[in-house]
Amino acid sequence: MAKNMNSLMRQAQQMQQKMSILQKELEAREIDSSSGGGMVKIKINGKQEIIEFALDKECVDPNDVEMLEELILTAINQAVKESQEMVSGAMSKLTGGINIPGMF
Repeated sequence: MAKNMNSLMRQAQQMQQKMSILQKELEAREIDSSSGGGMVKIKINGKQEIIEFALDKECVDPNDVEMLEELILTAINQAVKESQEMVSGAMSKLTGGINIPGMF
């Protein structure tokens, strides 16, 4: 019984090390997203932090701020969604599909 427990503990430690490495790799990955045919561009990392943001001059119309706000929201939401899917997919591969709360 103790032999099985030691084996289980060793496997858990290996999984923890692999997850730590994967988390660091995911944090460094970047995703580019855009909206409005590229008028609003966002670059986000695996921690869902926006690291770059750019607006095309043509989408800045003081008479239509609502359109610009919508383009920005769309680009941000798309970037976050893609980043979350990237993280979820990578974690799922590592854990064999088992959902481990608090991992990302």
